[in-house]
Amino acid sequence: MDAKQIALDNIRKTVTENPIVLYMKGTPQFPQCGFSGRAAQVLKTCGVEKYVAVNVLADQEVFDNLRFYADFPTFPQLYINGELIGGSDIMLSMSEQGELQKLIQLALQ
Repeated sequence: MDAKQIALDNIRKTVTENPIVLYMKGTPQFPQCGFSGRAAQVLKTCGVEKYVAVNVLADQEVFDNLRFYADFPTFPQLYINGELIGGSDIMLSMSEQGELQKLIQLALQ
């Protein structure tokens, strides 16, 4: 098995074994880009206290291969129950419409 396939398997394992996963640049406490900071803030505004945050800048294999996992080229990427929700713009829009909160509630039941 090549390095790309191992990385994709690790990503799949992370997003399917955890209800909420945010792949971002930096951490929720110290985001390394504005979009990642906004994504973490949207989750906080939605009342999410516990989720898996993966710093793609600290994991080169994830950084290089995440775009192939769900064919989504940019960071951050939010996954809920193994499904790609999208980046910070999509998260913000869904939050404003109340859709993101519903998905989060279902994931945390």
